[in-house]
Amino acid sequence: MFKYFQEKFFYGWMMVAVAALGVFFSGPGQTYSNSTFIDQFINDFGWSRTQISGVYSIATFCAGMIMIVVGRFIDRFGQRIMMVTIGVLFACALFFNSTVNSIGMLAVGFFLIRLLGQGSMTLIPNTLVAQWFIKKRGVAFSLMSLGTFISSALFPVVNTWLIGTWSWQFAWRFWGVALLIIFVPVAWFFVRNKPEDIGLEPDGKIKNITNKIDFASVTVDPIEADWTLKEAMRTRAFWLILVCIGIPSMINTGITFHIFSIFNSNGLSAEMAATILSMMALVGIPMSFVSGYVLDKIPSHYALVGIFIIEIFLLILLTMLVSSVLAFVFGLFWGVANGLERIGLKAIWPNFFGRRYIGSINGVAAMMMVIGSSLGPLPFGSGFDLFGSYHPVLLTMLVFPLIGLFSALFVKKPSKLINT
Repeated sequence: MFKYFQEKFFYGWMMVAVAALGVFFSGPGQTYSNSTFIDQFINDFGWSRTQISGVYSIATFCAGMIMIVVGRFIDRFGQRIMMVTIGVLFACALFFNSTVNSIGMLAVGFFLIRLLGQGSMTLIPNTLVAQWFIKKRGVAFSLMSLGTFISSALFPVVNTWLIGTWSWQFAWRFWGVALLIIFVPVAWFFVRNKPEDIGLEPDGKIKNITNKIDFASVTVDPIEADWTLKEAMRTRAFWLILVCIGIPSMINTGITFHIFSIFNSNGLSAEMAATILSMMALVGIPMSFVSGYVLDKIPSHYALVGIFIIEIFLLILLTMLVSSVLAFVFGLFWGVANGLERIGLKAIWPNFFGRRYIGSINGVAAMMMVIGSSLGPLPFGSGFDLFGSYHPVLLTMLVFPLIGLFSALFVKKPSKLINT
């Protein structure tokens, strides 16, 4: 099979397809899916919005602190073993969530799905694609991001239907079964950790040797040096990029978690909120292709500047969201920002620090992403309970994309001397 793919089709594109499936099935751990369950928990158990937001934030923060360990496991065991293991554990977590009946169980359930779903099921596909591509990395990440956007467009709609037709418990179980019968077998049978494992090089070059490949001896593009995590942490770029990752994660999670309530407080319907969520995803699909192509041509940090300019505009727009027209404008620009984020924040790590230690480095990035997302829901929820409006929170949040914009302006690719 691999010989055929070597001759007719670069097997890396198969890895992109599996990675896309992986980020699609991260859906049950993502906020765009979890937001459909919030009102069910409030109605069934009488918990307040602040309680649920607080539990979600704490659970997400705790999950984020463990992501660096997941990254190291990827470097040690490889993407194939990790995908299968995480897929099985994630399915078990979804079955657990279907049994939640106390705030303590909810906290455990949120922790598990944020660790295994939002964190691990996005981290592993990102590192897999990074291993297989260098020059075509932007395009490859664009294709992988289709799974993300399809997931964010379908999960709110499918969850709403499953909950309305059966129950919220059934919705959790549905996705658990789907993981076990679709994703886990695909990962086991098709994933190969890196092109060198089957006699290839990144982007599709066939190696002229048949013996086992020593990863350290592989000839790669001279512009891509491999940095260890410790080496990367000594650069200014590493810390500035982490800032640029945490801020969009915090703001987007806060908005998404409370999107139905934000729209309702501005006199817009829940149907409009669901429409804008789907619209954001649909707009993000072509935008991700554009950004993927562009990022193969220009320095990655330029995308970060664009992300924060748009986020400033989005927060201001949310304070005056009083009509359907403005809601659609918001959805359009939200999709553009997400398209830039999905590609720019994935590609910048291997572009700056290479492939060999990408699991450990991306593990820190995933930790920051998950921790950032943990900080979003609580300020929005408690701010609304305190002021009866989201406006004070939205205006306060403006300071963060301004910090991100300043950081992005100073991100430069580090240089490293390579001994040959």
